[in-house]
Amino acid sequence: MEKKRKYLETYIKFGFTTVINNGRENPQCVLCNAVLSSESMKPSKLKRHLETKHAEHSKKDLSFFQRHEAGLKRQRLEPTGKCQQQNTATLQASYEVALQISKNKKPHTIGEKLIKPCLLKVVKLVLGDVSEDKIRNISLSNNTIQRRIEDMSLDVRDQVLAEIKNSPLFSLQLDESTDVSSCAQLLVFVRYLHEGDIKEEFLFCSPLETTTKGEDIMKQMNSFFEAGGLEWKKVCGVCTDGAPAMLGCRSGFQTKVKELAPQAKSVHCFIHRYALASKTLPASLIVVLETVIKVVNYIKSGALNTRLFRELCKDMNSDHEVLLFYTSVRWLSKGNVINRVFELREEIKLFLEVQEKTELAAYFAQEAWIKKLAYLSDIFDQLNKLNLKLQGRETNIMLFQDCLTAFVAKLNNWQRKVNRGNIAMFENLSGVIQESEADLHEIQHDITAHLESLENEFRRYFPELTEEESLPVRNPFSSALNVASLPDDVQDEFLELRSDSSARDQFKEKTLNEFWCGMHQTYANVAALALRVLLPYASTYLCESGFSTLLHIKSKSRNRLNPENDMRLSLSTTQPRIVNLVARIQAQPSH
Repeated sequence: MEKKRKYLETYIKFGFTTVINNGRENPQCVLCNAVLSSESMKPSKLKRHLETKHAEHSKKDLSFFQRHEAGLKRQRLEPTGKCQQQNTATLQASYEVALQISKNKKPHTIGEKLIKPCLLKVVKLVLGDVSEDKIRNISLSNNTIQRRIEDMSLDVRDQVLAEIKNSPLFSLQLDESTDVSSCAQLLVFVRYLHEGDIKEEFLFCSPLETTTKGEDIMKQMNSFFEAGGLEWKKVCGVCTDGAPAMLGCRSGFQTKVKELAPQAKSVHCFIHRYALASKTLPASLIVVLETVIKVVNYIKSGALNTRLFRELCKDMNSDHEVLLFYTSVRWLSKGNVINRVFELREEIKLFLEVQEKTELAAYFAQEAWIKKLAYLSDIFDQLNKLNLKLQGRETNIMLFQDCLTAFVAKLNNWQRKVNRGNIAMFENLSGVIQESEADLHEIQHDITAHLESLENEFRRYFPELTEEESLPVRNPFSSALNVASLPDDVQDEFLELRSDSSARDQFKEKTLNEFWCGMHQTYANVAALALRVLLPYASTYLCESGFSTLLHIKSKSRNRLNPENDMRLSLSTTQPRIVNLVARIQAQPSH
């Protein structure tokens, strides 16, 4: 197969640009307009042409050849400029396709191998041969898509950096994980003020080449801050997980941040703390959980067992046909697995008996064991609901603390009810008790012990946000607010805010974030106090979801890809300025 040589922009120093002839790229001299064969697309041959044909110009500088190139391109245009307009449209179309490829986490080669062939066939059938020729000029090669994605990513990054610099404060959320090629990737998200509201954005993704210590993470952050012109003194909060590299008291990342930004709030991810707090289980309930995992692994570990169990569920008209594997690192896994086993307990019992797994089947015949399984299904369902409330974008510490305070209060209330024999809040357990007309007494102690240990663990992992810190932010016009509890330097300004009737009206009309962002210009000190509570991230949810995106982008078949540019376009809410990018580039048709 004949090799197609590509034109490089550096060839202009030899006096050559490029021209498309019969779908092939050929070098064209900008001095004599001679078009050479595609085989001549080599630096040595181009240089020989310049030195032999135009020896008097061989020592000219780069701008000399660029001026001749611009003149040559103008000669190619029609008097109306239609050709240039068409090339600009195809260039913009190339950017738009590249943007969609990146947002949908697809390989760069899909443009040339799938999208363009489909476009050509569709346009030819619907619009005819003339329109097909126009579509053919859209460049969607692998290298082109990669360049387009890089251009748009840099444009988005510049926009985000400019917005951060205009914000008085900003907070960070970061985490590191290992990708498919065993490379540690650091993900960083940022939250800041923009256009009268709080905005969340992807900041950067960077590999950690060797170790993943706190000093390595700080080195990456410092490099990005210096290159982007960001200031540590504006950082008001940093949220990380509980790894020693992040929270170590001597060399952890949070400790190093405190040295540069003493007022920054260090936040240990609420969801990670919730996962630690919810691990507590009495010994009798741990045995039930381990048995459930053992049963699931037996049925799911073999393809034959999986198929047989599916057919059994179909014959019994079950609501579900498959069990779920338990994965300890997934937040909702434990609750989903136990709930599925409880719903399919009759099917599982029959299947184990048919398979002569009498030891495992015996558990499903024990009334006490089923009651414990029902309780675990109920309590983990409640824990999963709490977990879902802690996930998502545009959250803050106060919202999370409200959810956790309410849950701890529920745990205390449930203990009181269980002690009185009331289990109405546990739906599955209530159903089992009613069906079997069994007594609650034999598992009552296990339930109260578990609820009490959960309450203690939640109180230990989540010290309450003090009323003095949250009340001025929640409702600065509350009559219960004691102004003397505020810092001395903001008390007078706070009193002015409380007496401002227009500010009171805005508080009723706008969201909490919009209100305090709007007050920043007029009441800067009081607003800064509120923003230091609203801006810090409460969890690393965005990083965790970002790692899921990373798994799609950097897969086994693309394990050498630098994912940062694709990640930025996929995760950012800021749109690239494609029109501006097109205006800065000389449009070239596809070849």
